[in-house]
Amino acid sequence: MRTFPNLAAIAWRKSSYSNGGDANCVEVSDRFPGAVPVRDSKNPAGGVLLFPAAAWSAFIGGVKDGRLG
Repeated sequence: MRTFPNLAAIAWRKSSYSNGGDANCVEVSDRFPGAVPVRDSKNPAGGVLLFPAAAWSAFIGGVKDGRLG
């Protein structure tokens, strides 16, 4: 049986890669071992994408080194 984290009461932070404006704001939470919830700050009730932590780290690594820029 799969269990899903309770996302209703988690603390969100804006990604350091968001430009700080209103157009591109991604929020993430660091409080889930093995998973990274991600949402659009402009639409916080619109849904959450839940990524495995290893996949999220690989994605961020690709952004940082320009492979996905």
